[in-house]
This record gives sequence, C-alpha cells and structure tokens, in this order.
Amino acid sequence: MRVGLDSNIYVSALTLPGGTADIALGAILSGRATALLSEPLLGEILRVLGHKFSMDREELARTALFLGELTEPVAPRRRLAVLADDPDNRVLECAVAGHADVIVTGDRAMLKLRRYEAIEVLTLRAFLARIDAEP
Repeated sequence: MRVGLDSNIYVSALTLPGGTADIALGAILSGRATALLSEPLLGEILRVLGHKFSMDREELARTALFLGELTEPVAPRRRLAVLADDPDNRVLECAVAGHADVIVTGDRAMLKLRRYEAIEVLTLRAFLARIDAEP
C-alpha cells in the first residue's frame, strides 16, 4: 500500500514514541506500507520540528536522513489549491505524484474530502486497522 502521510503524522511519530503515529511508522519500517515524501513536505516537517520542538540543526539533519531512508521520494509536478490550508495541498500533491492508495491525516478539512482523485483519505486509526487486516 502506497501512503501519503500528513506532515503532522510524521511529527507526531517523531515526537511521541509509542503513540499511534509511531505505530504507523513501525508498519512502514516493517515494509507493510510504502510512505511517500516530497521535498516541500519534508521542509514542513523540519520547520515544525525546529520551531515547535526546538530541534537543533544536527537533530534536524538526522531526522531528514532517517525520513529519506524510510520513505520513497516524490517530486510533484503540479501545484494544487484544493484546500484553504496551503500545507495540506502539499500533502495532496505528494500523494498524487506518488500514486498513493491512501492519504493518512487527522486534518478535518482533508478528511472531509474522503477521497481525492483515486486516493482515499483515512484517519490514522482507520489506516492502522486496514494495515492490520492485510495478510
């Protein structure tokens, strides 16, 4: 399963060990899903970790390296303006460019879409339930 994770899912996984986002990252680490990541999305993740969680440059560099190894890089070719919050559009762009099966988010506006093009939009819990149900 190809997955576009919202930047907040990555941030939660990296800052709240043992939480549901961390469990989702574990499923990706184990190869049960392929996470997609674009440069704009990585930039947003690192910005939040630096500003809200006071990570220094060295920690951010290690995080970028870890995410680069964990995820499949994606280079979106078109800009979208579907949602009012611009960072949410970067999530959609990454998912579309990476041919994602699902987008995983806790964002209400994105969840209201339920689907964007052929990509289903799921909560983190729904994603984990789907991963657990797969053989």
